[in-house]
Amino acid sequence: MTEDEAREELARLADLLGRANAAYHQEDAPEISDADYDALKLRNAAIEERFPELKRDDSPSDQVGAAPAEGFAKVTHRVRMMSLSNAFDDEDITDFDTSIRKYLGLSADAPLTYTAEPKIDGLSLSLRYEGGKLVQAATRGDGETGENVTANAKTIDDIPVTLKGAPDVLEVRGEVYMSHADFAALNERQEAAGAKTFANPRNAAAGSLRQLDAAITRARPLKFFAYAWGELSEPLAETQWGAIERLQALGFTTNPLTVSADGPDAMLAQYREIEAQRATLDYDIDGVVYKVDDLSLQGRLGFRSTTPRWAIAHKFPAELAWTWLEAIDIQVGRTGALSPVARLTPVTVGGVVVSNATLHNEDYIAGRDASGNEIRGGKDIRVGDWVQVYRAGDVIPKVADVDLAKRPEGTEPYSFPETCPICGSEAVREEGDAIRRCTGGLICAAKAVEKLKHFVSRAALDIEGLGAKQVEAFYADDQLPVKEPADIFTLQSRDSANLTKLANRDGWGEASAKNLFQAIEDKREIQLSRLIFGLGIRHVGEVAAQDLARHFLSWEAMAQALDSARPAALAHRAADAAAEAERATASDEGRRARISEARAKAEAECDVPEAAKEAWSDLIGADGIGPTMALSLSDAFANPDERAAMDRLLAHLTPIPPEARDTGSPIAGKTIVFTGTLEKMTRAEAKARAEALGAKVSGSVSAKTDLLVAGPGAGSKAKKAADLGIETLDEDGWLDLVGAG
Repeated sequence: MTEDEAREELARLADLLGRANAAYHQEDAPEISDADYDALKLRNAAIEERFPELKRDDSPSDQVGAAPAEGFAKVTHRVRMMSLSNAFDDEDITDFDTSIRKYLGLSADAPLTYTAEPKIDGLSLSLRYEGGKLVQAATRGDGETGENVTANAKTIDDIPVTLKGAPDVLEVRGEVYMSHADFAALNERQEAAGAKTFANPRNAAAGSLRQLDAAITRARPLKFFAYAWGELSEPLAETQWGAIERLQALGFTTNPLTVSADGPDAMLAQYREIEAQRATLDYDIDGVVYKVDDLSLQGRLGFRSTTPRWAIAHKFPAELAWTWLEAIDIQVGRTGALSPVARLTPVTVGGVVVSNATLHNEDYIAGRDASGNEIRGGKDIRVGDWVQVYRAGDVIPKVADVDLAKRPEGTEPYSFPETCPICGSEAVREEGDAIRRCTGGLICAAKAVEKLKHFVSRAALDIEGLGAKQVEAFYADDQLPVKEPADIFTLQSRDSANLTKLANRDGWGEASAKNLFQAIEDKREIQLSRLIFGLGIRHVGEVAAQDLARHFLSWEAMAQALDSARPAALAHRAADAAAEAERATASDEGRRARISEARAKAEAECDVPEAAKEAWSDLIGADGIGPTMALSLSDAFANPDERAAMDRLLAHLTPIPPEARDTGSPIAGKTIVFTGTLEKMTRAEAKARAEALGAKVSGSVSAKTDLLVAGPGAGSKAKKAADLGIETLDEDGWLDLVGAG
């Protein structure tokens, strides 16, 4: 075969196999037999092996199924899909019950019923029914926005397309999963077809549901357990148990191992029962979920930023495995943290092949905790060791133990680097910090790349088509470099002026470049909380970013507050340093008083203006914001280089303030402080109620406070409110104001 003949034959085969893929995967109407299809693919592969330089961009060798015309549409959940907080031992469950009772003001012997159900290891799905018809199915995504997989969901036998007797609006939520038997059969078929096999049933279920071609999903044996709900036009029942029974009556499959449990002892007994059956079940579970049964109590308990207060997941112990530690690598994160990673001889842990695991920090490697106390009996971890690996929460692999009997002769203790392995800058471990950090700032490429990856991550800007690999490529690109977040928003204009277009580069084409530019354009208006989180400021996580957005409501207000508070932030740091120095030298006698005096003296010497003190007090009094986070924010905004990068970014963005939760309430948009003892509800419940009605709750009184709610025992806060002329209500007045009297 000549080169020209090979080129023509590859074109013919690409056309034939492309049409065969479309007929099979998109139209569910195969035109040729599997044997004929396989023969064509083998011929294509043989020609490519002989003439590798002729391999086409659309080579059938690189394709599985048929390429869809377009991706999933985005779906905004009417009611956010929350995650669950986790428990890992019996004491956590007792604490969970205690916290529920404390929040609700219930005595230890008051009756309180829960439900207990297996935690299915699958993919979360929300099904929206209107007038008894399935109109939309969406993955959880980031909780606020998921992917529209309606066509795929309709192919799953466990999901009814129509309902009788359902509320006019009903969002049913549950888990898509694959049974062990079906998973094994699917992998056999995949292997026989020369296609990719799946690592575990969860991955298989997720991959099958998220196919852009619903015909592929139809061919996969997916199942669905219903266990929750989102938006409702009318209640399903008065209890969690009753609601589950109602879902079952409507035609949904619910888990038969779900039971009612009266208190922690009964919850733990069911946990043991389900754990004992885990190995015999035909589907994967990774724990037990407990929920307060009374739905009116669920309503009172409400939600934290990302999790409900009335539910918790009690995870099963992590599965363990032993393997060889081949190397220890150091990764540098966005905050400059040097993180040791174990490179392992691959081993299967909990159904997943693990080749890397975290080693936490240099103390953990040395066999001690941050306080210098022994862990693992003081055994250190060395390259060449036989180590025990587990998956924490069945997710993150970690090294747990070392078998010294198998330690090779001549191994040396690991020497943790004191310079950054990327930029060579000094790596410093601050007092009280378990982590060593690179001091290279913007010159450290690793920090810059990791901050960019964080900026485009799902919980931050979530720019479709711009993932970790693309960020690394753009950072190193000579023609279209992306060195900081602002550069992302000038990509298209720079591409237009560049001779070497993005569309002409490896891995890119006209369509992919156009889609990326559009995805970037779509993010020029971004939620304020996502922007704050995306900056990657140390100590500012997703929840804290939401708290900051709700407190300040705008970027300008937050920046102005941080600028105003800067002198007080520096005074606070000086006071901390003075207190720490005194703590290290002071004797036990009078130690606390001397530390307090050292702190006060250091603050006084800084001579902080009253306006700065007021701004600092407001900042650290904001819900969820403490001095450590406030200092980190202050440092970031005061750093000239970081601030300039923020300003360049903000020139391209419009931050969207958080929506008021209840604009019709009399306290919406107001700042409220609670002080003293509340007698008719707990402080936590009062705070949650205020936030649900659109108010901001602060921990300190300032000129920005609109209302003080004072119970018996109110002290300095009540006096300060009176001096400032702030409206003050007692608990009864507060309940009348919010309509709960």
